[in-house]
Amino acid sequence: MITVVLPAYNEAAALPPLLDSLAALRAECLPELRVLVVDDGSVDATAAVVRERITSEDGLRLIPHPRNMGLSQAIRTGFEAALEGAQPDDILITMDADNTHPPHLIPGMLAKLAEGYDVVIASRYRPGAKVYGVPPHRQLFSIGMRFLFQLALPIKGVRDYSCGYRAYRAEALQRAYAHYGAGFITEQGFSCMVEILCQMNRLTPMRFAEVPLILHYDRKPGVTKMRVTKTITDTLRLLLRYRFGKR
Repeated sequence: MITVVLPAYNEAAALPPLLDSLAALRAECLPELRVLVVDDGSVDATAAVVRERITSEDGLRLIPHPRNMGLSQAIRTGFEAALEGAQPDDILITMDADNTHPPHLIPGMLAKLAEGYDVVIASRYRPGAKVYGVPPHRQLFSIGMRFLFQLALPIKGVRDYSCGYRAYRAEALQRAYAHYGAGFITEQGFSCMVEILCQMNRLTPMRFAEVPLILHYDRKPGVTKMRVTKTITDTLRLLLRYRFGKR
């Protein structure tokens, strides 16, 4: 079973083309793929868009939050729901719900997992990666974070610490929850994606790999939900905690 977890907040405009692409991928080559949308308290028609499709589309599920609780809680909800009853060889994939992550990369990520890796990241920093429409200050932030984390907290096989487009072996996430419990994901904002990698890297053996990402930020409708200054502060605090705090 392959479960795609989509944390969504006010993505009514972006979800239809993304869900269409995922449905096409399922029909073409991945009949075992299912999609779980976590609606994080959206105030637009996000939930309605998904509900309209559930009646006619197999493998689509909606979990609504009663209010906006942030990316980290949406990830927790998605992980916990997808792992309920999951077999060790099942696969969880996280993607942004804003249609900036192309689903056609999924088969290549699955191929990497089949080589024995536990986590595969769609990376902006591998040969063949392309980025369209990202504002310069966001690119600068991402590049700076990449080099800072590679220097202070290197993880073998990882260059892109913050991208949320990832494929996880269910067994690897099950081990993380068994080890950390509720302390697996403690960050409240976008920095939770960095925390997940750091937490999983502490568990041995854990193997990471990357595939080149084609990021279409130019397809994103509306403005970003990321508060850049807060994300920078949270990420730097996280780095200091892992670099100098108790293990």
